[in-house]
Amino acid sequence: MFLERYLSKYAGLSRKSILRLLHHGQIQVNEQTVHSRSFEVNAFSNISIEGKPLNIHKTAHYFMLNKPAGILSATKDPIHKTAIELIEGNESFDLHIAGRLDRATTGLLILTNDGKWSKKITEPVEKIPKTYFVETAQAISPQTAQVFEKGIYFKYEDITTRPANIEIMTTTTCKLTLYEGRYHQVKRMFSAVGNRVISLHRESMGDIVLDENLSPGEYRALNQTEIDSIKRKRE
Repeated sequence: MFLERYLSKYAGLSRKSILRLLHHGQIQVNEQTVHSRSFEVNAFSNISIEGKPLNIHKTAHYFMLNKPAGILSATKDPIHKTAIELIEGNESFDLHIAGRLDRATTGLLILTNDGKWSKKITEPVEKIPKTYFVETAQAISPQTAQVFEKGIYFKYEDITTRPANIEIMTTTTCKLTLYEGRYHQVKRMFSAVGNRVISLHRESMGDIVLDENLSPGEYRALNQTEIDSIKRKRE
């Protein structure tokens, strides 16, 4: 949520007051002085105004969703239905998505309003494993595993992907585990070895495994063990 909207909604400040405080450097977010009204914050950002902490108690929410194909990993969209809209009461939760999926990709999607927690899932430095079931157009060659383990160079970002683990299931299906999440990464990796992804389904993120009892479009709250499994990753 933008800082201006957050302060207006939860601190009762007028737009004029917010702009004045920003101009004079009197608003800090997580000990950083902020001057932009569009600075992104959430319920767990530490905000101070004129040196005084803004105390707003909000309950943390954590959900897993079995994302169906055709649903956008977004908070809102004028045309397509979004993952956030599938969560009952989402407007009062200020949810965001921890690790987006393409519109056609299905499977585990995690939604929360705890920004610090979700960063441990999404930031590459955390090395949270993310496992996908992949179906390809052509046969998966044995050399694919070797290439993925070495990493693939993406010219656009000028980076080499981290080593990925692949378990070949059938001629055209496999389980692939990544330790980062880059734009269309799985599809681009297979394209680099001359293959094409037909379908993609995320099964797990860290120790959080998609509940087999959830049908596409259904969701449930994470249990404490699942929540704590991410919190422990940096320890």
